[in-house]
Amino acid sequence: MSGSLCVDTMNCIGGLCLWRRQKLRFRRRPEQQTQGMQVLDTGEVLDKPKRSFLINASVIYGLVFTAFASLILRLGYVQIAHGSYFRGQATATTLTHVPVLPARGWIYDTNGNLLAYDRPAYGVFLTQMPGTQQNFEQIANTLSPVFHVPAKEMLHIISAQKQYATIQLFKVANEEQIAFVAEHQSTLLGVNVVLNSLRFYPNGPLAGKVLGYVAPIPAGSTAYYQKRQYLLTQKVGVSGLESQYEDKLRGQVGAQVVQVDKTGTPLKPLGFDPAPKSGDYLRLTLDGHLQATAQQTVMNTVFNSKYRSTIQDAELVMLDVKTGGVLAMVNYPDYDPNWFTQNQVGQHQQYLRQSAAQIISAIQSARPPGSTVKPANLITALERGAITPQTTILDHYATVLAPGYTIHDDGNHGWVDPVKAITVSCDTFFYEVGFWLGKWFGATDTTSGAPPAGMGFQTWLNTDFAQGLNAIFSGEYRFGLGAVTGIDLPGEQTGKFYYFNLNMKDGNFYQTEYNLQQALAAIANHGSYPLHSTQSTLANAGIGQSQAFTPLEMAQYVATIANNGKRLQPHLLQAIYPPTMQDHLPADVKPIWEFAPKLQQDLKINPKYLHIAQQGMYGVCNNPLGTAYGSFGNAPYKAAGKTGTAQLTQQLDNSVFIGYAPFDNPQVAIAVMVPGAGYGAETAVPMARQMFDAYFQEHHEFFPKSQWTDGNIPSNWTQMSAYTIPEQSH
Repeated sequence: MSGSLCVDTMNCIGGLCLWRRQKLRFRRRPEQQTQGMQVLDTGEVLDKPKRSFLINASVIYGLVFTAFASLILRLGYVQIAHGSYFRGQATATTLTHVPVLPARGWIYDTNGNLLAYDRPAYGVFLTQMPGTQQNFEQIANTLSPVFHVPAKEMLHIISAQKQYATIQLFKVANEEQIAFVAEHQSTLLGVNVVLNSLRFYPNGPLAGKVLGYVAPIPAGSTAYYQKRQYLLTQKVGVSGLESQYEDKLRGQVGAQVVQVDKTGTPLKPLGFDPAPKSGDYLRLTLDGHLQATAQQTVMNTVFNSKYRSTIQDAELVMLDVKTGGVLAMVNYPDYDPNWFTQNQVGQHQQYLRQSAAQIISAIQSARPPGSTVKPANLITALERGAITPQTTILDHYATVLAPGYTIHDDGNHGWVDPVKAITVSCDTFFYEVGFWLGKWFGATDTTSGAPPAGMGFQTWLNTDFAQGLNAIFSGEYRFGLGAVTGIDLPGEQTGKFYYFNLNMKDGNFYQTEYNLQQALAAIANHGSYPLHSTQSTLANAGIGQSQAFTPLEMAQYVATIANNGKRLQPHLLQAIYPPTMQDHLPADVKPIWEFAPKLQQDLKINPKYLHIAQQGMYGVCNNPLGTAYGSFGNAPYKAAGKTGTAQLTQQLDNSVFIGYAPFDNPQVAIAVMVPGAGYGAETAVPMARQMFDAYFQEHHEFFPKSQWTDGNIPSNWTQMSAYTIPEQSH
């Protein structure tokens, strides 16, 4: 019994329960059940142990004893004979955590075309080695002339990151610098070259200002970024979408555990703790094909214009009417973000010194809109009862504002009703609209008119004039003009309203900013808003000369008219995706977040009044008398729009156009603004026609199949002047 139990125990230790297998192996047929067996008192029948099995157990005992004896002997040999050697090895190497920057999130256009990504680059890191003769000052002095960075600046970087075992000195090193570090390893204790990444924009200046760029942490922002777990050498988005969506694109810094020798030279990587996490991928509403077409259209217009010498900037914004998504946004002159990430800014300094070269002018430059505000002012006048759908005037061409001060229409349009007033852009009609809203009566080509009978001029200024001006400006404001659009880009500036303000010292009138919200509150609370102005402000406000709006505000405004009074927030981000590492965003990748169209306000405009404005805008493009008929009269689709020509100086005009198409089911809206380019119909309108054509050709509508295009960025983009002119600006 005891021998059988011992055998069972030994075999179970070996992981094989042989005792139970033995029972199964010797199981007999029923008629042989009791032959050669022991019967216990309990009635259990056991097999008799076999001699051969006991011999096998002895062999196993011997093997186990021999193995343990060999292990003990080897351990003694290592500890006694070679102990000093292995102890030296253990103290000669150590483990360090090397910061690993995450791959920044990639950016795609709406068609999946890649616009920005991280590509491999080599960086230089310094591993701190306590207990060694590591001389940071000597390291900085050695690297300074090779990397063209002052030694003091390098020492500051090292000092600011002393809490890290490994410090990134340079994110990018060229071949010469890499070779220098390798050749001077003996004097650069702990300095190593590590594979890194570099932000790259494969299409150069395509939507350059919209995308923005990354750069070192700005001076004065160190504490802010350190608090958010950034490395001081980490690049951050400083403009455009790179800045707007920094939190999405940045990812999370990781650390690689590396075994290094006593000189700080890495021996082998041992994994991540923690692993870096890549940033999210962004899909934009921006259409790369339309963006390239828009930039080339603007470039062609500017360089072929007779006004070339006076054009300093030009803007074009195209919106999806149904969603508010930005399909194209041109900020001429544009730049290549790679200049900033690859230290090429110095090569393009002259180009970047241009007045509008480094601002997103579509959202930051407000200019007079001219007659493009007339549809909004017409709707306001109808809603407030200043005119009716049947109001008709005889255009008298000249309007006297004061003795010796007469303003003129651009032609004598005869009898004009509200629809025709928009179609032919009749200034006289909208001078009257301004006067009627401000209750100024009787202005003709021979007399300047007067306030209501018995009312003094200053009393009229403080009451009816202020209320009329409030009506015009607030009517425009609700369309988004002079208001923040909410676009997901940093640095948006709002448009402004103005009035002619009398300077009491010199007796002259100067255009002064009008505080609309303050004026509205004063009228609501006190019934008056003290001003020193003139009735000419009303006339100028009626035709868009007392306002200044950004191109994006203009685009949102016309999209709201096209969308029957529903004002949507313009946006560039369409969806967020997990990292895919694909040069073209796969169609089957599911987003983790999608933008839903955001209704900012339903203006609830009387459909009859809105229809009158829309019919007038239809006539602009389709009536032979319309101011944009020359460009749109033969279009295969029906567009609607409004031209604008606003005076910037005595010699310069702002060329403006807003429009949408197709008229019966609007899909796309556009605003074009080219300061210094003459009449709206002369410069801005042809540009809008080209962009509408490009949109419908890409969407395979209205044009024959032979003229269809796709959503890919043009294969010859790098040969287009919109690409080559900025890139060759050395």
